[in-house]
Amino acid sequence: MTWDELRRLNPRDIGIWPAPAKYGAVAALLLLLLALAAYLGWAPQYEELEAKQKQEETLRQEYSTKKSQAINLDLYVQQLKEVEQQFGALLRQLPSKLEMDALLSDINQAGLGRGLQFDLFKPSAERLQDFYAEQPVDVRVTGSYHDIAAFTSDVSQLSRIVTLNDVAISNKDSKDQTLTMEAVAKTFRYLDDEEIAAQRKAKEAAKVVK
Repeated sequence: MTWDELRRLNPRDIGIWPAPAKYGAVAALLLLLLALAAYLGWAPQYEELEAKQKQEETLRQEYSTKKSQAINLDLYVQQLKEVEQQFGALLRQLPSKLEMDALLSDINQAGLGRGLQFDLFKPSAERLQDFYAEQPVDVRVTGSYHDIAAFTSDVSQLSRIVTLNDVAISNKDSKDQTLTMEAVAKTFRYLDDEEIAAQRKAKEAAKVVK
């Protein structure tokens, strides 16, 4: 059929249309229905299928990760034991609450043993952390350069962890070789179970207040 013949067709009187026009109209109607079905019915199903495929991929990745962890479980357990041993070794370098006085005495004796004069030895309030407490001690000693150096070396070699911080050395008289060292000696002790429990309780209470 020509374009002119198609233009002359009356849409209100389809019954008298030529057979090719009828078949074309039916075909166009079927295509329209298929397009509507795809848009209204199949499109959501396609989206659901894509979502399920992505979910399947995620599950496969999780499975691979967990499978790898299961295969390497013995290695992870061994590494955990090593970490626990290292942590225990470090923890043993921290004195208990009852040993703190002895440790402070060791620091004092380290200075006196080198012939230093203590002008100040003042422990400050403890600063509690998660599982340990930090004990700062303000120190001011007077002596020769070599004696002060030997004292700092002795402190670093104590069986317990002690650090010297904010070190300042001065010489009031240039003609005198006597030096004055001011520092903050910090030592640490581990918290007992009751103190750790109190720390956790205090943190939980602080969260509630916020």
